[in-house]
Amino acid sequence: MKFGGGARGQQAEQVTAPRPVAVDPADEPGHTRAFTVPEMPAAGYDGYGPYGQAGRGGGYGEGDDRDEHVAVYRAGQPHPQVGSERLPWRELLRGILRQPTRTFAQMRTHHAWGPALVVSAVYGLVAGLAFGSTSDQVMHSTFAIALTILLSSAAGFVLCGLMLGSVTHALARRLGGDGAYAPTVTLAMLISWLTDAPRLVLALFLPAGNAVVQTLGWATWALCAWLLAAMVRQLHDLPWGKALTAGALQLIMLLVLIKLPTLG
Repeated sequence: MKFGGGARGQQAEQVTAPRPVAVDPADEPGHTRAFTVPEMPAAGYDGYGPYGQAGRGGGYGEGDDRDEHVAVYRAGQPHPQVGSERLPWRELLRGILRQPTRTFAQMRTHHAWGPALVVSAVYGLVAGLAFGSTSDQVMHSTFAIALTILLSSAAGFVLCGLMLGSVTHALARRLGGDGAYAPTVTLAMLISWLTDAPRLVLALFLPAGNAVVQTLGWATWALCAWLLAAMVRQLHDLPWGKALTAGALQLIMLLVLIKLPTLG
């Protein structure tokens, strides 16, 4: 004899099949989830609203926005560029010597052709008056010949800076860097000539063989090496070793073509 018949008993005997659970594709094997930490809100602000937006009363988001600080990392894709304003030429030149790391990071996506070309040309003009037999030729020649020599010197240093900066950029890209061409070349030109400016000024008044000029020449070359490596590191996201390797050829050429002939 069976008890508990009827529709109600049959429903009790039925087994409900489990429902499939939805899985986030980013949680599957082989995927990586990158989490960002929200910044503390500044005074007078309630914090950030949805990811990438800020403002008063924005808040950090609740409910459906609980995953607003989660991004999926995909290997092989470059990181997103951070927008920043281009520095004026005065702040750029001052920042390279005073706050190089911050300056290079801010100029990552901006070129500096104007300051780079002007500084290179001025360096070439002054170098024609300061170093070697070129200075004697300028001083003992007619105005037309002297002007030709100085303009040729300015153009030569501009071309030299362009070639050396291009080599540094090419090596950085070969080593895995992802920086742009124009920022790398223009900043490399500025670093090369700005760091040698103190020695250039002293060479106008002191002979090249003076101990002070020679000591300053080696010190500024070491400073150039550090700034060049810091620039490549910031613009191309390379470690210090690879950044210095990328700028090694430019440093050697500066030493052989400019430093050693005048220091000797």
